[in-house]
Amino acid sequence: MSTAERTDRGSDPDPSGRPPSLLAYPTYLLVQVNKALQRLLATAFAEHDLTPSHFGVLAAVSEGGASTQQQLADALDLDKSHMVGFLDHLERRGLVERRRDARDRRCHRIGITPAGERLLGVLHEVDRAVQRDAFGALSPRQVDQLASLLTRVLADHDSRRLDARAGDVSP
Repeated sequence: MSTAERTDRGSDPDPSGRPPSLLAYPTYLLVQVNKALQRLLATAFAEHDLTPSHFGVLAAVSEGGASTQQQLADALDLDKSHMVGFLDHLERRGLVERRRDARDRRCHRIGITPAGERLLGVLHEVDRAVQRDAFGALSPRQVDQLASLLTRVLADHDSRRLDARAGDVSP
C-alpha cells in the first residue's frame, strides 16, 4: 500500500518511515529507544573517555563495596570477559583498584578510588542531563511511571536469569 493510499484511508504514515505494524510492539519500541539512548550516553560519556558500561561498573563498585569481577559481571549482566577490559581501563585511569582477596588469593576484590568517586559524581550529572534530553517528551510523573514499569520488567527478567543460573550445574 502506498503512502497516498494509507493517507486516504485515514492512517497517517509515521514521519520516521518506520512500519506502523512494528510500532505496535513494545519490544520493537524498547529496542529502538535503547539504540537512541546508547548513542546519547556513548557521546556524553566519551567526553570522559568512558562508555555507559564503565559508568555502570563504577556505580556498582561504589554502591556494592569491594566485589569480585565475577560478582560485578553477574550484577550488571555483563560477560565476564568484557568485565576484565572495563576494569583494566578504569584501573589504568586510577578510578578503581584490584586487591587480592584475603580469604581466596585467586580472587581480586574491586574497590573504587577517591578519584573514581569524584568522577562518578560527575557521571551521574551527565546521565541526568542525558535523561532530561531523552525523556523531554514526557512529564516528570510519566518518567517516574516509565521507570517503575521498566524496573518491574527488569526484575522479572533478572529473576528468570538468576533462576536459570542457579539451575546450571555445569562445572
